[in-house]
Amino acid sequence: MSLDRRKFLAGSAATFALAGCSPKGQQPVSAIAPMIEVFDPALADLIDPDSKIESLASGYGWSEGPVWDRQRNCLYYDDVPGNITWRWSDADGATEFLNPSGAPAEETVGFREPGANGLWMAQDGSLLICNHAKRSIEKMNLDTKARTTIVSRYQGKRFNSPNDIVEGHDGTLFFTDPPYGLEGINESPLKEQDANGVYRIAPGGEVVRILSDMTFPNGVALSPGGTSVYVSQSDPDAPILRICAPDGSNVRPLFDFSTYMADDAPGLPDGLAVDEQGHIFQTGPGGVFILTPDGTALGRIRTGKGTANCCFGDADGKTLYMTAHDTLMRVRLKVPGLPWAD
Repeated sequence: MSLDRRKFLAGSAATFALAGCSPKGQQPVSAIAPMIEVFDPALADLIDPDSKIESLASGYGWSEGPVWDRQRNCLYYDDVPGNITWRWSDADGATEFLNPSGAPAEETVGFREPGANGLWMAQDGSLLICNHAKRSIEKMNLDTKARTTIVSRYQGKRFNSPNDIVEGHDGTLFFTDPPYGLEGINESPLKEQDANGVYRIAPGGEVVRILSDMTFPNGVALSPGGTSVYVSQSDPDAPILRICAPDGSNVRPLFDFSTYMADDAPGLPDGLAVDEQGHIFQTGPGGVFILTPDGTALGRIRTGKGTANCCFGDADGKTLYMTAHDTLMRVRLKVPGLPWAD
């Protein structure tokens, strides 16, 4: 049985278990209109509580993986089930960029989400792609659209469906590998890995699994300076954000989203981004949470939809772009994100 990703990320044990019933009444769209929700007055240093949340484009099956291209002044993002990568700019709006983004239809048997997912602009100017259907991490030349595979296996076995990726100052890559792209998720006959892992790729190409104890690792990001790795877990029974050292040691929970899961707050911990001061913009129930580096919640950007990911963009890095279910959104901030402040 196939699981609808939007309902999965709405968050419920019933949906998570592929029970085939509605997720405890939750749907990926909330009755609450987009707004900035303040938990702590310190939020005002990062975002104006009256800031307008704009909807830029819509109509996607599940939007994901936003990344800003500073050289071309545009955003790339994915419709994962639609198998299309989109390009958005103020000048042109939303236009198709890659179709297919993952693999041609004839090569997607056994995949419930065949498209590309997480994206990242590499330091060398190429686009890094988490490709579900190819079960690999790819690098694409943005001028020619030629792709090369960086890695597709760990210890001789194919990855599940790489989900999200980040690059450190020294070129080290970190990525998550849950089985969301596979029909049947963990029960897929295509699944080869014995864990839904978090991996590190050294500049020389060595691949190391740094975490193997997470049920559904999803978003990944680095702290300023790259001394800590953040990994979110999209599990309705344990919706948490974890922090660890780059080698996977000193791992601990940083924030638990359990108390925020409610019928009017669709979504689970997914993608995230970090600002220049180390604040964490983490998607979760109801939208995007803004956390201090020590895990204190300052507020939430309520999108009204299950929200998959976010990134900083524009020339000054002070706009947060959010992929929220079927819609691309943005809101202005008072601080730039990484890598603008690097």
